[in-house]
Amino acid sequence: MELGIHVPVFDIDGGTEALAGELAGVGTAAEAAGATWLSFMDHFFQIEPTGLPAESPMLEGYTTLGFLAAHTSTIELGLLVTGVTYRHPGVLAKIVTTLDVLSSGRAALGIGAAWFEREHHGLGVPFPPVAERFERLEETLRICEQMWDPGNDGPFEGKHYSLTETLCSPQPLHKPRVLIGGGGERKTLRLVAAYGDACNLFGSSPAEVEHKLDVLRRHCDDLGRDYDAIRKTILAHNPNPDNQDEFVREMAKYAELGVHAVMVMPTTGSPATWIDGLAPTVRRLSELG
Repeated sequence: MELGIHVPVFDIDGGTEALAGELAGVGTAAEAAGATWLSFMDHFFQIEPTGLPAESPMLEGYTTLGFLAAHTSTIELGLLVTGVTYRHPGVLAKIVTTLDVLSSGRAALGIGAAWFEREHHGLGVPFPPVAERFERLEETLRICEQMWDPGNDGPFEGKHYSLTETLCSPQPLHKPRVLIGGGGERKTLRLVAAYGDACNLFGSSPAEVEHKLDVLRRHCDDLGRDYDAIRKTILAHNPNPDNQDEFVREMAKYAELGVHAVMVMPTTGSPATWIDGLAPTVRRLSELG
């Protein structure tokens, strides 16, 4: 099992002036620890589940990933997850392509239907009903697929988006892995089966994850998709620094279900130091298979 780092908090010791240096250190620490994934949220206001107010610092995700591309060399870079409403899909495909080229082929497209109504209204971003957001998500996945097909730069005509040319030059060095976030059984997991290279589920319990993966398998069977070709990842609670054995034992239960990677979240004011302490855990997780 692999370990990824997901950074949701930008309240850094030293304040705004210290952010750039600390985030560069996060990239260095994550690679040194053996982590294989580094991500940020795609939000413009801080979200309540972090326990912080909306006014807390929040950086734009893809700009931050571009900065980290210059301060890392091996780790996969993505957002967990891009809100489909925030960028036109053709522009989004171009943004992810740019990240991929400038990171030497390390970009991923993590994407979901978006949910945080306050920041949409706050910044004047349209917030369609949930059914429409999922329609837009599927069209966006199809557009990105076409943008990353060097043999197809023709038009795209959908219900919500119309593109006269899906020209994308240069093409990504490596077609970005498409990770679809969420565990919705009727829509989200069906989109994973149809378009995803990976899924991301909440690691609420092994039983719950097992159920979600069973649903995903059924969708794959319905669509003729190879279930085993989809990378399974979870967002889990953080390991206790004083008892990492317990975390490894718990993650072993998910590894038995076929989960390939677990993402954890530094929420301290010194995330690079927090990540440094994870190196022994990363080594032990790798032994789980």
